[in-house]
Amino acid sequence: MIELRSVSKWYGEVIGLNDVTVSIGPGVTALLGMNGAGKSTLMKLVTGQLQPTTGEVTVFGEAPFANPTVYRRLGYCPEVDQFYEQMTGREFVRHLARLAGYPAAEATERTNRVIAAVGMSDRADKRLAGFSKGMRQRIKLAQAMVHDPDAILLDEPLNGLDPVARREFIELLAGLAAQGKTVLVSSHILFEVEQMTRSILLLNRGRLLAAGDLSTIREILDKYPHRVRIESPQPRQLAEWAVGRSHLLSIRIDEDRDRLDLEIREPDAFYRELSDAIRSGEVSITAFHSPDNNLESIFHYLVQA
Repeated sequence: MIELRSVSKWYGEVIGLNDVTVSIGPGVTALLGMNGAGKSTLMKLVTGQLQPTTGEVTVFGEAPFANPTVYRRLGYCPEVDQFYEQMTGREFVRHLARLAGYPAAEATERTNRVIAAVGMSDRADKRLAGFSKGMRQRIKLAQAMVHDPDAILLDEPLNGLDPVARREFIELLAGLAAQGKTVLVSSHILFEVEQMTRSILLLNRGRLLAAGDLSTIREILDKYPHRVRIESPQPRQLAEWAVGRSHLLSIRIDEDRDRLDLEIREPDAFYRELSDAIRSGEVSITAFHSPDNNLESIFHYLVQA
């Protein structure tokens, strides 16, 4: 649904986005990156707020800039709050539904439906000026959904939400993805992103460093050492076994805690050998953990590289 082909965006001499090519289809895709990585620039290019300096952006096969045909099928939840503060939450969402062209009765029905979906039915009739950050985030999502768009872009939507609200928000996005919608979520909260989706885009200094499924990206990173922590009632015996493995790069024994910290290459091959050794009784372990098999580790490896 969304495609960027060799897209760059310059702000004078500052690079916002640098030669990015990517396709984004149905499902939830997380857009990751540090501050200044280019996430907001990419969002604004896709939503038609900016034109690329070079390259081509298409949404539903058309250029989004100043294109009402594309806007009718897009939902957008910006990071920055811009509300009519004197309105209630319900009035605000209904007003935007009317601006989208819906008759009064249908605008009201759609408003009530999406406000219920974001869990705001009991609070939507209060004035926006008195809303908390979390309540504002929910109303922003409601207005992005009110016209039932095919693609929804959410810029840092988890900011200001408590843990329960974040879980509800993630479940709501999963429901949208299950309907075949394209959901692009910009976030820096890596733990929540990992619960939300396996599909990521990672930007750094305007460049696209990685795109795709987390497991696929991790496989590409196997040239970097994998850290593994193994707990065992016989740490020295386990260390003797590990030293004989061709995949081992380094090892540290912590006998006080009955554990080993290893750095290995070709982790899948090492894990197979470890499994065989456990089954044969050659070694005994009580716990196993790899701190590198998570999104935060992948993020830091790519950005530091």
